[in-house]
Amino acid sequence: MKLKLFILTLFISTLTFAQSKGTITGVLTDKDSNNETLPFANVLLKGTAINATTDIDGKYTLNAPAGNYVIQFSFIGYESVELPVTVKSNETVTLNKALGSASYKLEDVVITTNVNKQKETALLLEQKNAVEIKQSIGSQELARKGVSDVATAVTKTTGITKQEGSGNIFVRGLGDRYNSTTMNGLPIPSNDPEKKNLNLEIFSTDIVEYISIDKVYNGKIYGDFAGGNVDIVSKDYKGAGFLKLDIGTKVNSNAIAQDNFKLQSGISRLGFTNKSIPDNALTQYNYSSMQQRKLTPIANSFGISGGKSFNVGSQGKLSLFATASFSNDFSSKSDGTAKASVNGNGIANKNFEKYSELKYETNTTGMANIGYKINNANKVNFNSLYINTSTQSTEEYYGYIVDIANDGNGLIRRFNYEKNSLWINQLLGDHTINDRSKLNWGVSYNKIDGNMPDRVQNIFRNEATGYQLSSISAPDNHRYFQKLKEDELAVNASYDYKFNKDEAGDYKGKFTFGYNGRMKSRGFQATQFNLKANNGYTNTVVDPNNLDLFYNAANFNNNYFSIATFRGNSQVYNALDPQTYSGDQMVNGAFLNTEYRFEKLTAILGLRGEQISQKVNWYTQLGGIGNDKLEKTAFLPSVIMKYELNDKQNLRLGASKTYTLPQFKERALFVYEEVLQVKVGNPFLYESDDYNLDLKWEMFPKSDELISVTAFGKYILNPMNEVTISSSSNDISFINTGNYGYVAGGEIEYRKQLFSTDTENSKKLSAGLNASYLYSNQELNTNKVNSETNYQVDFTNKTSKFTGASDLLLNTDLTFFNEWNAKKSNLTTTIAYSYFSDRVNAIGTNGKGDLVDKAFGSLDFVAKSKLTERLGLGLVVKNMLNPAINRVQENATGDVNVLSYKKGMTASLSLNYQF
Repeated sequence: MKLKLFILTLFISTLTFAQSKGTITGVLTDKDSNNETLPFANVLLKGTAINATTDIDGKYTLNAPAGNYVIQFSFIGYESVELPVTVKSNETVTLNKALGSASYKLEDVVITTNVNKQKETALLLEQKNAVEIKQSIGSQELARKGVSDVATAVTKTTGITKQEGSGNIFVRGLGDRYNSTTMNGLPIPSNDPEKKNLNLEIFSTDIVEYISIDKVYNGKIYGDFAGGNVDIVSKDYKGAGFLKLDIGTKVNSNAIAQDNFKLQSGISRLGFTNKSIPDNALTQYNYSSMQQRKLTPIANSFGISGGKSFNVGSQGKLSLFATASFSNDFSSKSDGTAKASVNGNGIANKNFEKYSELKYETNTTGMANIGYKINNANKVNFNSLYINTSTQSTEEYYGYIVDIANDGNGLIRRFNYEKNSLWINQLLGDHTINDRSKLNWGVSYNKIDGNMPDRVQNIFRNEATGYQLSSISAPDNHRYFQKLKEDELAVNASYDYKFNKDEAGDYKGKFTFGYNGRMKSRGFQATQFNLKANNGYTNTVVDPNNLDLFYNAANFNNNYFSIATFRGNSQVYNALDPQTYSGDQMVNGAFLNTEYRFEKLTAILGLRGEQISQKVNWYTQLGGIGNDKLEKTAFLPSVIMKYELNDKQNLRLGASKTYTLPQFKERALFVYEEVLQVKVGNPFLYESDDYNLDLKWEMFPKSDELISVTAFGKYILNPMNEVTISSSSNDISFINTGNYGYVAGGEIEYRKQLFSTDTENSKKLSAGLNASYLYSNQELNTNKVNSETNYQVDFTNKTSKFTGASDLLLNTDLTFFNEWNAKKSNLTTTIAYSYFSDRVNAIGTNGKGDLVDKAFGSLDFVAKSKLTERLGLGLVVKNMLNPAINRVQENATGDVNVLSYKKGMTASLSLNYQF
C-alpha cells in the first residue's frame, strides 16, 4: 500500500512539474549582414544547464520551468546580449534578437564557424534572405543528382534546358545569345567561334562550390542579358587539411556495342595533340595519315584534390586549395537517319538512310585557389584555372546525294578533331572599411585557344566495282584547319555605403555604386585544302578504310590529284592566305543601386549606363576585305522588391530593361560548312532591346524545403534568329527577323521532405519538382529583312515561336538518405527525371516549315555511398529510357524526319578516398 501511494505521489509530482513548464522561442539574426539569420549561435538561460544552438534558419527553442530568468545570446566574434525573460506555465514566449560585432573588439579569438554554401540548406537560406531574385545549386545537390558538369547542373533548376549534343543552354526559352556566363562575378570567354558563351560541359563540378543563376536582372550585371546569367563560384577552402583521390570508369551501351569503334589515328588519347598546316601544303603531300585505329570504348577518370589552412599572425589565415583531374568519354549515336536541303514538298537533296557518329572526348582540369584573410575586415583571393578539352569523332552518312549518288549509294565520312584550352586568372578583394562601408573588387585575365586542326571529309559512291571518290565539286574531299585565339581583360569594383541607422542600431538603407569593364580581342583564321582527283583518275576504286593508298606523295607527284584552296592552286601568289576575321569589343559600365528597407518591404532601384563598341574585320572568300562597327550607349533601369509576408514567405517583383548583342562571327562575312548545313555571317545584324518583368512567391516551410511560383514576361525589340536565306545551297544566316517578340510563362518549384524516421534525420525520403510553362511569339517580317540586309528571305509563316523555346520543361527527383555507424557511413540514392516538349530549332522559309526538335524525357539513377569515414563509392546510370532523338521539318504535306538517333545508356562507377 505504501509503495502504491509513493508511485501515485511521484506521478502527480511529475505531472505537475511537466505542466509548469513554458517555452522560449525565436530567431537570431546577424546585424552586420543585412539581418540575415544567424545559424549555430548559442542560447543559454544563465544559472541553469538549459541551452540550445540555433539551426540553419537561426531558430532556437528552450523549455524551462515557470519563473524569471536572464537569457544570453552569444556567437564567437559578436557582442553577447543578455535580456530578462519571464516563463509562464504552458505558454510560449517569442524573443527575436539581432547580434552585431560593431562594439565588440575581438583580439585573440579565431572564428571557426562558416556557412557552407555547398549545402542545399545553406543555399536555400541565402535565397530566402537575399533581396535579389536568384537560384543556386551547390556541390551537395550536384553529387546527390550525379551531375558531373556545369551545363547539366544548371538544367536541374527551373526553366533551363540544354541543347542536345552541346553545352549550349536555354533559359526560359531564350538561347545562347540571350544568356551570359561569369566565374566569381567576372566574365569568361567562349571557346566556340559561333557561340557567345563557353561550353559549360567543360567545367567539372569538382571545382565548384555552388552555381548561382540570375534570371532577374540587377544593375551589377552587364546589360547584355535577357535569359539569365550563370555564375560559377569556385571552391574557396577554409577547413582543416585534406587530400582526396578519385578514380572512376564509365561505359556507354551504344559505344560498347560497336564491333569497330574506330577513329583517325595519330591523335593522342590525352587530348593534347597539336596539328598545323604542313609545310609546302600546295606543292607537296605532307598531310597526316587517314588510317583509323580501333579503340576499346571504356572510359576512365582520375583526380586528386587537397587543401590546407594556416594561421598567419593573430588574425590572418592563409587557405590553399588545388585540384587536378583527367577524364575521357566514349559515346555513339546509333539507329540514325538524316536528311538535308528539304524543300517545301518534303523532298531532300540529301537523304541518308544510315547515320552514325563515334566520339571520344577528354577533359584535363587543373585549378589552384589561394585565399589570404589579412584580418577580420580584409581578404584577397587568387584563382587560376586551366582546362584542356578535346573531341575526336567519326561521322558517317550513307544514302542519296543529289548529282553525286542518285542511286542512294553515297557515303560521306568526316573525321573531326577539336582541341580547346582555357586559362582563367582572377584576383579578388573583399574589404570591410567600417560598419557602414564595404569595398569589393576583382580583376581577371582570360585566354582561349580553340583549334580544329585537320578536319577531314571525303565523299564516295559505292559502285559495283567498289567505292569511288566523288569529283563533282572540289570541296567534296578536303582537309580543313581552323584556329581561334581570344584574350579578355575584365574589371569589377563596387562600394557599399549604409545609411539611416534606426534605434536598434540597424541600417535601413544602402547605396552600392561601382564599375564593370571588359575588353576582349579575337582572332580567327581558317584554311581549307581541296583534294580533287584529276582527269583519268576520277573513277579510281579506293578503300574508304585505307585512303592513304590513294592520297599519298607518290600519287600527288604523278598527278593523280591536285590540291588547291578557295583562292587557287600553288600558281596563285596568295593561295595560302587563310580566311580570317578579327573582332574587338569594349564595354564600360557604371551603376548605382539604392536599397532601402521599409519594415517588411525592401526595394532596390538600379540605374546603369553602358558604352559598347564592337568592331569586326574580315578577309574571306565571300566578302573579300571588309569591316563593320557597332556602337551603342545603353541606359538600363531596374527595380527589385521583396515583401516579407512572414518569417517563412516572401513576395518578390523584378522589372528591368536590357539589350542583346550579336556575336563576332554572326556579323563577319565568313562561311562555315557542316555536312548538313552551311552558315554565313550578316554584317547588317544589330542589337535587340529587351524589357523584363518577374513576379515570384516563395515559402520555406523548413530549412530544406521550398515552394515557389513565378510568373514572368519579356518583350524584345528586333529579335535575332537563325533563318534560311535564299541561296543555291539554302545557307543559314543570322537575321533581325521582325520588329518585336515576346515571351510569357510560369514556373513552379517544390522541395519537400516526405518523411524521416528520427529527429536526427538519419533516414529520410525527400522529393523535388520544378516545372515551367512557356508561351513565345515573334513577328516574322519579310520586307524588314529584305530592306535592312543584302539577303533575301521569304518566311513561310507570319509569326513563330522563339528558337529553342519549349512549352513545357520538367525536372523531378526522389532521394532516400540512410546514415549509420555514428554518422560515419551513409547511402544516398536518387531517381531523377527530366523532360522538355517540342522546341523550334530553325525558322522555316520559302514554303518550308520550321525545324523542330521533338520532345523526349531522360531518366537517371544515382547512388552515392560513404562506406567509411574516408572511403566513398558511387554508381550513376544515365539515360535509362534511351529514347529516340528526333528533329523534324514541319510541312503542309506532313512532318519530315530530318535527323534521328539514339544516344544509348551510360553507366559509371567511381571510388574516392580521403586521407
